This record gives sequence, C-alpha cells and structure tokens, in this order.
Amino acid sequence: MLSAYIKALDQFSDAAIRRVLWMAVAIAVAVFAVLWGAIDYLLANSALFETGWLEWVTDVLGYVATLALTWFLFPGVVSAAVGVLLEAVAAAVEARHYPHLAPARGQPLGQSVLAAMRFLAVLIVVNVLMLPLLLIAPVFLFVFYAANGYLLGREYFELVALRRVGQEEARTLRKANRGRLFAFGAVTAFLLTVPVVNLLTPVAACAAMVHLFESWRGNPA
Repeated sequence: MLSAYIKALDQFSDAAIRRVLWMAVAIAVAVFAVLWGAIDYLLANSALFETGWLEWVTDVLGYVATLALTWFLFPGVVSAAVGVLLEAVAAAVEARHYPHLAPARGQPLGQSVLAAMRFLAVLIVVNVLMLPLLLIAPVFLFVFYAANGYLLGREYFELVALRRVGQEEARTLRKANRGRLFAFGAVTAFLLTVPVVNLLTPVAACAAMVHLFESWRGNPA
C-alpha cells in the first residue's frame, strides 16, 4: 500500500492528474459553500427563542454543528467528486505504468454519476447515524474510521475494478483482499480528515488503487 501511494504521489507531476485534483477540490468547495450558505440563511432568518442570549447560543451551536458535519462529510463528498472524474486519473496512471494494457472499457458518465451519488448517500447516512457517539469520543473515532474505511476502500476498489473486469471477478478479488482493502480505506479515511492533506488524498487514493488492483490481479507495473 505504501508503494502504491508513493507511485501515486510521484504522478502529481502529470498535467492530467493536477487538472483532476483542482476540479475535485473546486467541486468540494462549491458543495460546502452551498451548505454553509443554506445554514447561514436558516440561522439568520429563524428565531427559536425570544431571549437574545439563547438565540445567540443556538446560532453558535448551529455553526459548530455545520463545521463538524463538513469535517465528517468531506471524505465522502470529495471522493464522490473524484469518482465522477476517475477515468482521467486511471488513464494517466495506466499510460505511465501499464502501457501494455488494452484500453479500459470504462463506464458511461451517467452511470459514474449515479454510482457516486449512491455512495455519497450511503456515507452521509452512516455518518449521521454515528453522531450520537460523539458523546464518547474514543469510541466515535474508532467507529468513524472503521466505518468510513470500509466504505471508502470498497468504493475506490469498485470504481477502479469495474473499468476492467465484470462484477463477479471484481467481487472475487475484493473478497480475496478484504483485509488489505480495509487497511487502505482506513488510511485513506484518516488522510481525508487531515487539513490540506485531504485536498490531495482523493486523487492520490484513486491512483494508488489502480496500482493495488493491478498487483492483486497479477499484473505488475
């Protein structure tokens, strides 16, 4: 996994990879700007309490909750964005490291968008259900990284694998490498919660998964 990530980071010199990186970041920023704007509007135009200080406390808590939600949901949102842009990343990695491969069959854009939205919806639901565990911080962190690690590992694998193999072969490979896939997802989930690093992680994780997938099916660089 470390070797795959090193190769992925080394490829950030490619113009195609940098272009996808900026597009993914722009999409994530736009989504969260809309979220912040919507919540700011709701807080500014609603009054839950007549007492001024109580209303102020409610507004502050609302902004804190928004900050927490953006931190929790950033991995899913930006990964979904990269999922839509996956083909450019995978193609760049294959062109440099696996030029002997036949062209990938890829996935139609509409199908990629639907898959990304489905993944995002599942991740949002899972993370919202985990929020009560914030009262027990150590338990929350363990569950947060475990749950998101599983989801992200599976999502990145399927995005990459289904470009080249069918559902059955992808399922067989996933089951044979479930431990390593979970470790990859957990590390990726952690990196996606580290400020600044999380801007680079989705594209790096996508590129790294191409290397892992090819090695797992016996196709070395």
